[in-house]
Amino acid sequence: MTYYTGSIAAVPTANRQEYVDHVKEAWALFRTYGAIRMVESWGVDVPKGKVNDLYGAVNARDDETVVFAWIEWPDKATADEAWRKMQADPAMRDMPQMPFDGSRMIFGGFEPVFAQGSDRDAGYIQGFALAVPERNRRAYVDMAKGAWDDAFRPNGCLGMVEAWGVDVPHGKKTDFYRAALAEPGEAPLFSWVAWPDKATCDAAAKAMEKSMEGKEFPEMPFDGMRMMWGGFDPIFDSAAAR
Repeated sequence: MTYYTGSIAAVPTANRQEYVDHVKEAWALFRTYGAIRMVESWGVDVPKGKVNDLYGAVNARDDETVVFAWIEWPDKATADEAWRKMQADPAMRDMPQMPFDGSRMIFGGFEPVFAQGSDRDAGYIQGFALAVPERNRRAYVDMAKGAWDDAFRPNGCLGMVEAWGVDVPHGKKTDFYRAALAEPGEAPLFSWVAWPDKATCDAAAKAMEKSMEGKEFPEMPFDGMRMMWGGFDPIFDSAAAR
């Protein structure tokens, strides 16, 4: 089963090109360990939240930009073996210093529970991080399917991936649990929606909002107040770089 290493980081805005150069070098290494694809996206429309948000998730400073990224693996076993080998690989130690504070990056291993369409031609990505009660996994998948069929796909969305946390570490400074204010019995989720461009995404949001006018918003199988999201421009996609 496809498996993802999902991550969110804060990168000094002035270091954008250095970061792109860094991920290109990192991809050259990851692919030798069996990674299928690597995507990095730069925050361009990341809202501040009342309860939590992606800035707080990584303790972002005023001069930093939130980056939403993932590595795709053929399965969890390949990813686990890759991370194990990389710890002893001299090539990892010889890589230049990262142009951001890696100690504040949040990351984890996620398995897709719902995936439709494709993100290969995405010009704009909406990234999400949240926490869902384990007991509501089926209900969450059903909700995602309904959203895709009834709202996202009809309004020009290219693809959607919902990935459930199965190997998400607790960090010393930051992690997905703290970012989503996860409660006992909740799993972190890492998901994204692909659009051809920001204009299509913005138009779709207005159309969805209009379609809900006068209607009672359906009950969600998670606390939507703690969901974090933002809009991102892809800055590196290994599938396009080959």
